[in-house]
Amino acid sequence: MSKKGKLDGIFRPKSVAVIGASSRKKSLGWEILNNLILSGFNGKLFPVNPKADHIHSIKAYSSILDVKDKVDLAVIAIPANGVLKVVNDCGKKGVKGLVIITAGFREMGGAGILLEEKLMKLVRKYNMRMVGPNCMGVINTDENVKLNASFAGVRPEPGKIGFLSQSGALGESILNHAKNLGIGISKFVSMGNKPDISGNDLLEEWEHDENVKVILMYLESFGNPKRFTKIAKQVSRYKPIIAVKAGRTVAGARATISHTGALAGVDVATGALFAQCGVIRVTSIEEMFDVSKAFLNQPVPKNGKVAILSNAGGPAIMATDACVRLGLEVPELSKETQAKLKKVLPIEAAVANPVDIIATGGPERYEAALNVLIKDKELGSIITVFIPPLTIDAPAVARVIAKANKRTKKTILSVFMAKDEAEEGIQILKNNNVPVYLFPESAAKALSAMVRRRLWLDKPEGKIKRFNPNIDRVKKIIKAARREKRRALTLQESFEVLQSYGIKSLKPLSATDVEEALSNAKKIGYPVVLKLDSIKASHKSDIGGVMLDLRSDQEVKEAFKKIKLKARKAKIAWSDCTILVQEYISEGIETILGVQQNPSFGPLMMFGLGGVHVEVLKDVSFGITPLSDVAAKDMVRYIRGYPMLKGVRGEKAIDENALVDSLQRLSKFVSDFEEIAEMDINPFLLRPKPKSSLALDARILLTEL
Repeated sequence: MSKKGKLDGIFRPKSVAVIGASSRKKSLGWEILNNLILSGFNGKLFPVNPKADHIHSIKAYSSILDVKDKVDLAVIAIPANGVLKVVNDCGKKGVKGLVIITAGFREMGGAGILLEEKLMKLVRKYNMRMVGPNCMGVINTDENVKLNASFAGVRPEPGKIGFLSQSGALGESILNHAKNLGIGISKFVSMGNKPDISGNDLLEEWEHDENVKVILMYLESFGNPKRFTKIAKQVSRYKPIIAVKAGRTVAGARATISHTGALAGVDVATGALFAQCGVIRVTSIEEMFDVSKAFLNQPVPKNGKVAILSNAGGPAIMATDACVRLGLEVPELSKETQAKLKKVLPIEAAVANPVDIIATGGPERYEAALNVLIKDKELGSIITVFIPPLTIDAPAVARVIAKANKRTKKTILSVFMAKDEAEEGIQILKNNNVPVYLFPESAAKALSAMVRRRLWLDKPEGKIKRFNPNIDRVKKIIKAARREKRRALTLQESFEVLQSYGIKSLKPLSATDVEEALSNAKKIGYPVVLKLDSIKASHKSDIGGVMLDLRSDQEVKEAFKKIKLKARKAKIAWSDCTILVQEYISEGIETILGVQQNPSFGPLMMFGLGGVHVEVLKDVSFGITPLSDVAAKDMVRYIRGYPMLKGVRGEKAIDENALVDSLQRLSKFVSDFEEIAEMDINPFLLRPKPKSSLALDARILLTEL
């Protein structure tokens, strides 16, 4: 899959032209050329400015066409109205890569959109690759390149992080934060409007880049989520991808008939997408770097079991609470391990986990305890917490932790809760590849991310199951609805759609009068259910359009009259109504299967505990189509109520395989028909007997014409 080398013109140029280079200090053209010089660029530099002979003591050129040497990369920082001519000249010159700093394109709307479209035609015409427009530039700290083609005021130290940002201003802030933390950067890209090179291209470029060990992403939007899914899944197998996604809240809402539509949103879709791709989502830039320095310096733990070693009870409890809250396990240590700890620690020490060597504990006790803990085969990781009393040699404690780190394959994170007093010790830990944090919660978040990665790496990739649905039957149903200019399918039509895709459901019988309802009830056999079927009543239960557990002719007659009365009160014409008669089934667990067509991500799948209270309980999970068997299982097992499905208090477990199969069939359906705007199967009744689970109700809404 890797496209390694395709962006050499951007990241590994042997010659760079700065078009718009300037001798005026603090101008963009001056800053960019200055950064290229100060970075020690291992190549030729060509300032281009028709009004200057020399800039920074380097010969300047009126046009890139005047440069006799070959030019690999052109960095453009001139007014927007001159960009097209310059890019055309770059194409004629044979330039491979463009970094267009200039703003005034798509982000401006109107004429800016047209200008960007013309720009892309030129880029494609000459087979160039482009970062920008409206960006801060690119950086490659590789010793063999030393490229800083940006106007960033911060010059990062070399490192193993590949960082891409959709925000130039935030990118500079992040570079500054990384430098303050002592974290080096391998590659940095401010993508700008990204009509050509996007985050997907950079992931492919960095997949097998030996100088990129961890990939960081700041995203504001997705260009092609389906392509991102495919690429990120692949890259995540090789190296961790850590992302901050801006825009977590939903700006505005629209009318919806489905519970899925009410519960889904942009942030939900982003979370589902990242989860299926193995991307580690963090909530802040600070957390991004806390997590990244753990991945840069430590192995991924073999499991989620962590030992906490501290010289103070309070911080030990804080660390324990944080770990448990984040899904890590702080198990009671084995009797064998506790016995070994008791031999080397004072009687006052706590040895169950967390291990508290008490305040007088110095380097000797840390060393003794660590020697025991690193030999415990059940543990995947250790968090060491240290508060430096005046009487304890903090650097000596740090050296002990660093020594233990070299002797184990376990993940070791450290917390030094006094930065100024322990600065020397903190530096010792950093120099020896032990991530160090100021507070236990930060270490717990980093470790939690590492364990999530372990679960991802251990998980099989999953398969997309093949089905043979009756597509023609569904096409006819949708065509009929379109012909009648209605978006909602009837309940009867919805059941036909489910049956066409092999999703088991009750086969209802329709009735337009009481006599027909009675006849259908006798055919089905009591008890039965009567349901109002009308496109004007999307939530039948809300208006009293569902009558359950009817056991006689008289009850059917009374229920029919009541539903007719409820329809009238809801101002629904009886000519728009049909009554459906179904078998009444009460045994089973009510769940919901749903879909919403997300404008950015495509079909978004939902599963959760169902019934009329689904929007109150909100015990749901989401997935992105196409849904593999593994992704479908994850959706089922991620809800809080999953233990109910496995059977509690003597109850039998539901047929999980049938549920996973139904979710995949639904995924296939919405992948086949982009006309589906949203949909609920609610309730989908789960039962223990194989292939006995089935849909009792469904709603399908088509997209607007």
